[in-house]
Amino acid sequence: MMRVAEGSYAIADAVRCCSPDVVSVYPITPQTHIVEHLSQFVANGELDCEYINVDSEFSSLSSLIGASAAGARTYTSTTSQGLALMFEVLYNASGMRLPIVMTTVNRALSAPLSIWNDQQDSFGVRDSGWIQLYAENVQEVMDLTPQLYRISEDPEILTPSMVCMDGYILTHVYEPVEFLDPELVKEILPPFSPVNVLDPEDPKTFGAFADPSWFTEFRYLQYKAQERALDLIGKVDKQFEETFGRGYGGLIDTYRTDDAEILLVSLGSIVGTIKDAVDELRKEGIKVGLVKIRSYRPFPVETLKEALKDASVVAVIEKDVSVGYQSALLTDIKGALYNTSIRVPISGFAAGLGGRDVAMKQIRKIVENASRVKDEGLELETEFEIFDVNPECL
Repeated sequence: MMRVAEGSYAIADAVRCCSPDVVSVYPITPQTHIVEHLSQFVANGELDCEYINVDSEFSSLSSLIGASAAGARTYTSTTSQGLALMFEVLYNASGMRLPIVMTTVNRALSAPLSIWNDQQDSFGVRDSGWIQLYAENVQEVMDLTPQLYRISEDPEILTPSMVCMDGYILTHVYEPVEFLDPELVKEILPPFSPVNVLDPEDPKTFGAFADPSWFTEFRYLQYKAQERALDLIGKVDKQFEETFGRGYGGLIDTYRTDDAEILLVSLGSIVGTIKDAVDELRKEGIKVGLVKIRSYRPFPVETLKEALKDASVVAVIEKDVSVGYQSALLTDIKGALYNTSIRVPISGFAAGLGGRDVAMKQIRKIVENASRVKDEGLELETEFEIFDVNPECL
């Protein structure tokens, strides 16, 4: 059913369709509306679950560790400083192989205090062992929600996951979305059947002490599970497309890349603006295309190599900066292309920090900069720029 709805309401309804047993939440801007709508579903009897109000994001995820270990399907959402407060518990959840699903609403981290969107928060926890998929629009966030449950709960994966959506830009927008049919969701998302549970009749230990003779093996198993998830993400996306008629390309998606000389690489809601800019630049004869990253963890190295192999120049646009050395997605792409036959100059642009608008004119400027790198033949030299800095503020 197609309806015009607020992004947060649409996400809450997608969670409802997945029938979580336990929802544990703490409100923080701009994800609060998601959990408010979920609480209303519970109050109205539309969602049968244990809804827990806690005193912090640390407690929210901690309570879900207990619930998930006991065999419950679980959900939470957070953003920015809330995600930072979860930092310790993120590692506990992944190390215990608990398939918790979380909506991560991207918002800048303090200081200075900002309630607006960038992606520094989720990039900052990229090594915590969680699957991270990034969405372009509200429809994609909705559709990824049951897919992530299906992926995380697979016995060969058993890894927590987050769908990352840009705060305000997606949470507070009203736009037409196709709501999920709960009966169709059941076709791709079977009931949760955990492999290991806390059971007095069959005692097990979760998150126990591990000395050096065992610790490496735990990390190895996590690493291999994320490797296996690369294949499953594509398969589940295809299964979703067969069931609902909408697909997203799997690990990455591409736009007008067939003859592109300049390839822009990005993720999140900025992708929509980049597509519009690509269309305008194409009218001027500029051969530019877009590679959209959907799966950031696990990182789709081989898929990216194939997508970027014929480019004359690559420009990476992302809403984060790794203070001290460039930015996260840029360095990962450089690593993916290292020691390969792909010889392409790469430029990186940290844009939209703290919610600063990235409009088509900024995309055009980035393409101009990337063209200069191409024309000057910088080979493997990498340029990086924190984009759109106002000198008057320095």
